[in-house]
Amino acid sequence: MEKILSRKLSQMKKGILEFVTLSLISKKEFYGYDIITTLRGYDLNVIEGTLYPILARLRKEGLIVYKWIESTKGPPRKYYSITEDGEDLLEKLVVEFNKMISTVDQVLKMKTTEDNNE
Repeated sequence: MEKILSRKLSQMKKGILEFVTLSLISKKEFYGYDIITTLRGYDLNVIEGTLYPILARLRKEGLIVYKWIESTKGPPRKYYSITEDGEDLLEKLVVEFNKMISTVDQVLKMKTTEDNNE
């Protein structure tokens, strides 16, 4: 049962990781590793091999851009920021996500037919 739970939770997290990443980048410019540590702070255990393909996909879709910024701790770093198209999409995603949360909440609270007949 634990393996099934772990797999299901992993699938759920993957499903929202792109959305959450875009949301983070909308708040401020982020360096890739800072995104990872921020998400880990919210119990989303993300690894570089998962995040960087997401960032590449978001950039390819025109939802984020990056710029190189010199670092005092090594080589220059890519800092990601959201585009206007990214902001527009994020706004729509938030609306749809909130609808999904509401629907799931309603289903979870729904009484069974037997409960309604009592």
